[in-house]
Amino acid sequence: MSELIVRSGGLSTTVQDAGRDGYYDIGLPPSGAMDQYSYAVANLLVGNPDGAAVLEATYIGPEVEFTDDRVVAVTGASAPVTVNGEPVEQWRAVPVRAGDVLGFGMLTAGARLYVAVSGGIAIPAYLGSRSTYTLTGIGGSKLAEGDRLPLGDDPGAARVAAVVPEDLRPVLTSEAQVRAVVGLCSYRLTAEALRSFLDTSWKVTKDADRVGYRLRGGRLDFVEREQPAGAGSDPANVVDLGYPLGSVQVPGGDEPIVLLNDAVTAGGYATIATVISVDRDVFGQARTGDRVRFRPVDLQAALAARRRRRDRLDRVRAALAS
Repeated sequence: MSELIVRSGGLSTTVQDAGRDGYYDIGLPPSGAMDQYSYAVANLLVGNPDGAAVLEATYIGPEVEFTDDRVVAVTGASAPVTVNGEPVEQWRAVPVRAGDVLGFGMLTAGARLYVAVSGGIAIPAYLGSRSTYTLTGIGGSKLAEGDRLPLGDDPGAARVAAVVPEDLRPVLTSEAQVRAVVGLCSYRLTAEALRSFLDTSWKVTKDADRVGYRLRGGRLDFVEREQPAGAGSDPANVVDLGYPLGSVQVPGGDEPIVLLNDAVTAGGYATIATVISVDRDVFGQARTGDRVRFRPVDLQAALAARRRRRDRLDRVRAALAS
C-alpha cells in the first residue's frame, strides 16, 4: 500500500479537504481547509480532482517520508521547504521517489501550509469528507510521529515542474482588510460602537485556531434594553440563533471572536457581522500579532468576490495546462 510515513507531525498538522458540507443543521461544522484558495491550488498542481484531501500544517510543518514515486506541492504560508535536505520551491509541482523525505523550516509569512500529494490522502471518509474536525476527532486527529497515511491512486495528471505564476499567488501581509456583511445582530451595538468596530485596527491574539480568532483593540457598547426571555442578563446575549461561518461575536463588548471552520453552529452571543467566504482565507493565514480591519460590503459584493475567486482558479488551471 502507498503511504506517507509521518516522522514528525509538526505543531498542528491535520488532514483536510474542501469540507464536510450539508450537516450544519445537526450542529456539525464543515471543517475543511482554512485557506480554501491555497488548498485548491495545491491539488491543481499535483493533478488531483477537486476535493482531494491534503495536509494542513499550522506554524511548523511536518516531516513525512514517501513510500513510492509521487508528485508533491506546497502552497499557503511561506516557509523553507526541502526534499532530502535540499531546498525546493513552493507553488510548484515537485517529483519525489520512494524513501524521499519532505521537511520544513519555520514559517516566514502566513500561518498555514498546504501539502498536496498526487492521489490525495486516502484516509476513510466520514459523512462524505476526510476533513479532521478538531473538537471531536471526527476524521482523525493531529498527526504524530509514526502515523501512516494511505495515499490514493496517482491520477498521473500532474505536470512535473508546473508552477503557479506569481500574480496568482496570495499576498501574505501582517495587516489585512477583511470584507464583512454587517448583521445579524448589529442592532445591539450603539451607532458609535458600530463605527468603532469598522474603524478599529484589530490585533490577532494568541487565542486563534481552527475554531475561531479572538481579536483585541477596542471596546464596543450595547444599546440599553430590557433583555428578552431566554437571552440572559448580559447585553451581549440574544435569544439563541444559528451562527454562519465567519460570524463575528462580541462577548462582553470587547475582544471580538471570528468563528471559523471548526466552530459551534449556534448560541446566544450577538453576531454583529459575518466575514464573507472568500476573506475567511485571510484568517487562515493570519498569525498572532497580525492586524485586521473590517470593511462593510453587501451580499452582492460578497457573491461577486466569490465569482472572482472562481475566475482566478480558472486562470491557475489555464496557466498549468500551458
